[in-house]
Amino acid sequence: MSLIASTILMVRPACFGYNTETAANNVFQSQVAHGSTKEVQKAAVEEFDEFIKTLKKNKIDVIVIQDTPMPVKPDAVFPNNWFSTMPGGKLIVYPMFAINRRIEKRDDLLQQLHHEYKVTDFQDWSEFEAEGFFLEGTGSMIIDHNSKLIFACLSDRTHKSLLDKFAAAHGYRAVSFSATDEKGSPVYHTNVIMHLGESYAVICLDSIKDGAERIGVQQLLIASGHEVIPISFEQVRAYAGNMLQVKNSAGKKITILSKSAYKSLTKEQKEILEIHTDLLPIDISTIETIGGGSVRCMMAEIFLEKK
Repeated sequence: MSLIASTILMVRPACFGYNTETAANNVFQSQVAHGSTKEVQKAAVEEFDEFIKTLKKNKIDVIVIQDTPMPVKPDAVFPNNWFSTMPGGKLIVYPMFAINRRIEKRDDLLQQLHHEYKVTDFQDWSEFEAEGFFLEGTGSMIIDHNSKLIFACLSDRTHKSLLDKFAAAHGYRAVSFSATDEKGSPVYHTNVIMHLGESYAVICLDSIKDGAERIGVQQLLIASGHEVIPISFEQVRAYAGNMLQVKNSAGKKITILSKSAYKSLTKEQKEILEIHTDLLPIDISTIETIGGGSVRCMMAEIFLEKK
């Protein structure tokens, strides 16, 4: 069984914009002068549509769901935080930190997946929101389905007790650690500092300040068959940690990353990556800058079997 999904789901934004609620702990968001709300939304949709076109051109299967204009959901374009699928027919909904992001959870989207795919196990962990415990899907967790490992840096959005509970419920082992940026602020989502391909791992080891934790993570990655490709804080800022490897309909392994992430990589890093995978850069500068998330956050992997 492959760790790589061959179908992804994406949500086309209806009201994309700067989310003040998530800005509290997402240092990547930027309220730069990108024009009016209308102009920002227009630019985001153009980037999204180009993204879809590029995926289709590269024979990558994608399900596009249109975001609803009401209620307004500035971060709807990042569905990987509120739901995920796992091999074995699992469909899971997660507890979200920002109150205004909880409205992104849509029954119609879940129903569509139930209708088109074999869902044998549906789980909703949202009840933990009431207790102030959060675990934001594949933003919080980097899941290695082959080795049954879950890598996660702890933050306001990723609570250890819930992570451990989740891992145990699925028969996985949780590998949690603390990660901070250059200024010492906790990293809000693991998927900005770490990306796992089938045979390689991109990670900002410098963000893991504790020596024992850093060595532990690195050794587990190597032991589970990954070539470790370290990235710098500067590259993290350019979203080089926020990639996703998928398989296209011809069985080719393709790693999707943003143009800014691609540009930040050194020649040597690109050469190492290209031994393992094909690189597909996508221009999403508006979404990245204002949303504080990159291509990985925009894609929810579908590990379910078609009916």
